[in-house]
Amino acid sequence: MSASSTLLPPLPERMRPRTLAQYVGQRHLVGEGCILRKMIESGNLSSFILWGPPGVGKTTLAHIIAETLDRDFYTLSAVTAGVKDVRDVFDKARDHSLFQQKGAPILFIDEIHRFNKAQQDALLGAVENGTIVLIGATTENPSFEVITPLLSRCQVFVLKSLEKSDLQTLLERALKEDVLLKEKDIQIRESEALMRYSGGDARKLLNVLELVVDALGGQSPIVIDNASVTASVQENMAIYDKDGEMHYDIISAFIKSIRGSDPNAAIYYLARMIDGGEDPLFIARRLCLSASEDVGLANPNALLLANACFEVVSKIGMPEGRIPLAETTVYLASSPKSNGSYMALENALAKVRETGNLPVPLPIRNAPTKLMEELGYSDGYKYAHDYPGHFVDMEFLPDALRGTVFYEPQPNKHENALRAYLEACWPKYYPKAPSKE
Repeated sequence: MSASSTLLPPLPERMRPRTLAQYVGQRHLVGEGCILRKMIESGNLSSFILWGPPGVGKTTLAHIIAETLDRDFYTLSAVTAGVKDVRDVFDKARDHSLFQQKGAPILFIDEIHRFNKAQQDALLGAVENGTIVLIGATTENPSFEVITPLLSRCQVFVLKSLEKSDLQTLLERALKEDVLLKEKDIQIRESEALMRYSGGDARKLLNVLELVVDALGGQSPIVIDNASVTASVQENMAIYDKDGEMHYDIISAFIKSIRGSDPNAAIYYLARMIDGGEDPLFIARRLCLSASEDVGLANPNALLLANACFEVVSKIGMPEGRIPLAETTVYLASSPKSNGSYMALENALAKVRETGNLPVPLPIRNAPTKLMEELGYSDGYKYAHDYPGHFVDMEFLPDALRGTVFYEPQPNKHENALRAYLEACWPKYYPKAPSKE
């Protein structure tokens, strides 16, 4: 780090946007006519939670909203704040509201998923009576981490990883506008490595850019290419990984190792997470997802074991919880793999988006009223259990989708049995494979 740059905040902080016009990304939320922008422009602000990966602008957006609406702004980190800190903010908010009419103060809580139940309970009254407007930020699914009463009082807005065009905009803006970088002759000949190491994270992108510029600071011009970026990052991995930025890289490697049926790599990355103090329930949830998405119907017991692992870890905690985590990790990595059910859903979702809400066939509609019976609801329905083998040849898809096959059994022991059953039931949709003889 150069002497001059150490006197200033890091580049990501220097380049933090101050207005919506400067804000990059999340156009589905803050673009013209979009939901969050309309809320800001109307001044009718309600409590909400921003859910998305690191470095996509959650904290920045909260600051911009407070500045735009000229609201008092309080910020807490769920890592360090307790119930007393929350109540102190409420007291200040009530005092300030006696002397001003510009709307309820905003309380921004970073990493709100780290608040325990008691801390989240402490927020309920103030959110409900309007003492404060809560903006929470989380990298974890709020459905798992935020208590239901609080979640019901907040909208959830999903933020996405930045696109390459967004990152390019940030890169060019930093070179032109930053107080230090604009004074240097910096030439970017290749940007692929910059984009790759950023992973859609604006903060990472700017951290890596600053890292490379400092490493090449004695040169003029400073030429940035893929080789110089890679060398700088590898030589300064501890700096690059400050504040746990490799958290998502490690969990990604963990899941991909399970998917790739490599129990040795999977247990290694599990050890990395445990040694680094990762939340064991975060790991257990990912194991449940992997059991469904990657192992799937090739070994239906995988989800049972993963769910049992989550329950056990939540009951016994750490350090003992590392043992069922290890057992489940090895089991999933060593299991046959299938994404058949996952892909069936993806195929069906694509068709739903393409065709819209097609009418449900009348025979399989419910008919709770006399009028519905007269309209033909449920007329012609055949109860499968009344037929041999508990099966009846009857169409269930909307007429426009008849014959569409979403689920293709994958070649493994369990799904081979499923395919045989489907071939017997639906030979027109699941024809038998031609004999190899």
